[in-house]
Amino acid sequence: MLEAFDLIVVGSGFGGAMAALPAVRAGKRVLMIERGDRVPRGSDNWGRDGFFSLTSAYSTDTPYSITDRTGAKSAESLGIIECVGGSSVFYGGVALRLRERDFEPDPDLDGDSGASWPYTYEDLEPYYAEAEQLLGVAGRAGEDPTEPPRSGPYPHQPAPLAAVSRRMADVATASGLRPFSLPLAINYAASARAETCVACGTCDGFACAVRAKNDIATTMIPMLERAGMTLVSGTVVVKLGVEGRRVTDVFAVDRRTLEPRQWQAKAVVVAAGALATPHLLLASDLQRVNPAGGTIGRYLMRHCNAVIMGVFPTRPAPNGEFHKQVGIQDFYYGHPSIAEPHGKLGCIQQFATPQTAYMVRHATDWIEERYRGLRRSIALSVAPWFVPFGTPRITGFIVIAEDRPQAGNRVSLGTTINRFGMPSATITHEYAARDHAARNALASVADGILKKAGSIYNFRDDIKTFSHAVGTVRTGEDPVRSPLDGWGAFRGVDNLYVADGSVLPRSGGVNPSLTIAACALRTGERIAASL
Repeated sequence: MLEAFDLIVVGSGFGGAMAALPAVRAGKRVLMIERGDRVPRGSDNWGRDGFFSLTSAYSTDTPYSITDRTGAKSAESLGIIECVGGSSVFYGGVALRLRERDFEPDPDLDGDSGASWPYTYEDLEPYYAEAEQLLGVAGRAGEDPTEPPRSGPYPHQPAPLAAVSRRMADVATASGLRPFSLPLAINYAASARAETCVACGTCDGFACAVRAKNDIATTMIPMLERAGMTLVSGTVVVKLGVEGRRVTDVFAVDRRTLEPRQWQAKAVVVAAGALATPHLLLASDLQRVNPAGGTIGRYLMRHCNAVIMGVFPTRPAPNGEFHKQVGIQDFYYGHPSIAEPHGKLGCIQQFATPQTAYMVRHATDWIEERYRGLRRSIALSVAPWFVPFGTPRITGFIVIAEDRPQAGNRVSLGTTINRFGMPSATITHEYAARDHAARNALASVADGILKKAGSIYNFRDDIKTFSHAVGTVRTGEDPVRSPLDGWGAFRGVDNLYVADGSVLPRSGGVNPSLTIAACALRTGERIAASL
């Protein structure tokens, strides 16, 4: 006899945890399957190998091949975060809502993509509010000039600005901008629920060593397990078995031993992320039964991001304190000073000083990659000179530009079989010219603020990760162009839902985590009522 549940959730990140919550609260039998393991917490999280891509949580077990539209393969392949809590474990804690107008049509961005939200900001607002409570978001309502209407204040107040954050905010204000305190899912006050932030400076890209960052593994998973949810980690779901219009079986293998496992449930939620979710759906051949099956995996968006860093004559954060605190939204809907592109651009957020040990590791890798004739001994002889002088004196901004949904940007099946018995997967992605123009416009603003704040030299690093990936199994009203209905239900299969970044029809101009959480709560509520 197969073990049966009321609900099976594939993935333990923002989407999976929030989608599971209503059913767990209702006393239903819920199984959550996660292909990764728990990330240990302690002093090692602060070390040179604590950055996400250098940890064991970054898996290349089944790497994604990367191609451009011509089919030319990149020299690189892409791994993904696989751990309990998903990418939330390594995110920077920024918890921003989409704006009201983000839910409205925007021809300048939508083009011929057919992207369309099937509900409004007002419909999602109660779920935003609940997600902020669950994540313990610290923010100050009314400061953000583009902030959408709220039904209540943030659950917690933010920490006072660090000296360097105040400096950047003052320069931005003197330039006619309206900086505000970024809402962060970080615990700043002593409580029985979580440890208190020690302002260590290793937040974005690192697991919190003291569990003060309110990621899903720290906050939601323990609560769900105490309430009766079963979590199975180290297990890879490889196929969904469907008979008629229902998922009947969830097939998986042990990540280490490859021993097969199988479960059944009344309903199934796939929340494996905007890359892995379409991979699983396509590997299960579910595009055949969906009227929008040809769009599954398409319209991949990832934000067009860049880090703009300044080197200062003295250390901007002498004690290494956390200072990813200031946001600038004045250019979110465009700005008279920006000639191109017209319309929405995105946001600018403070970016903290990189950790020295991380820079040592990447400085040597950078040297070896570009000058392959040099051996590691030479690289290491350069790094000690560069890093002590440069890293503690560096701080800056990250710019997040909304990218256009394009059908050619996609996750598709490859021609080989991976070690878990699934077809391999390929990512095809290119930014549109408008995406680059929006990023460049925001980068120019950030560059100017840093120079006015006293930077003696600025440099830019265009972000190439898929950490903000969304859009590959989108929700919408048109059943021919959207695989999911307005509740996240998979068209053509009556008991299958999707609840992660895949569902977003547009990327918006802010970090997607809070919107993923809110959408998943809404979907989870619908599922719980049907069980």
